[in-house]
Amino acid sequence: MKNFKGKISVIIPAYNEGDNISYTIKETVRVFEEVGNKYEIIVVDDGSEDNTFLEAKNASDNNNFLKVIRCGDVNMGKGFAIKSGFEHVSGDLVVFMDADLDLHPEQIGILFKNLKEKKADVVIGSKRHPDSVVDYPWYRKIMSDVYYLLILFLFNLPIKDTQTGLKMFRFEPLKKAFEKILVKRFAFDLELLLIIHKLGYKIVDAPVKLVFKPKKFRSVGLNAIFHVLWDTAAILYRLYILNYYKL
Repeated sequence: MKNFKGKISVIIPAYNEGDNISYTIKETVRVFEEVGNKYEIIVVDDGSEDNTFLEAKNASDNNNFLKVIRCGDVNMGKGFAIKSGFEHVSGDLVVFMDADLDLHPEQIGILFKNLKEKKADVVIGSKRHPDSVVDYPWYRKIMSDVYYLLILFLFNLPIKDTQTGLKMFRFEPLKKAFEKILVKRFAFDLELLLIIHKLGYKIVDAPVKLVFKPKKFRSVGLNAIFHVLWDTAAILYRLYILNYYKL
């Protein structure tokens, strides 16, 4: 990223990440300060029940490059939080990054390298990339594999992993996609990438190093699986029945 003259905006949606968010912010700041890029970090507290918002504000240390936003008192979902954060973006490139630091911000440089070398519009971190190093529970691997096969069969996207929480976008395709996107929660990433693909932009994947940390507040239960499938079915309906994504 050293030769990039533009500005990079990092959106970090956070829900009940009070234990992690301060360190995540500091590590992200450190990465960009070492490289010397123009940057901004936008933390979006999506109705957390803990001290996420306060910890994020305290981590700013009067850093003019950090914006901390609170959506409200009710958790609205990752998609809603990212869209809220995008309203405050001023960068040429936009990065989505999870707040838990399973994926360290040092890997943003790998996304940028792939964006530049492959002349892509979007680069997604992929657990399924042959060069990825993934420390992931077996049951999460099974769920990821099943969902990948489902997405491949239903949508035939040119990517193998829609759900990994590290992605980089050029501003323009992201802006256009947000004008069409409807999903706010469980299949947000799928709908976003589907729209960008339909718009004709180039999406490529990149390797990641993922170190899974058990989540105190979150688990993937039957209710979450049901809503993922429900949102996916809704996208399928809009795609093939309503032709909602037709240009």
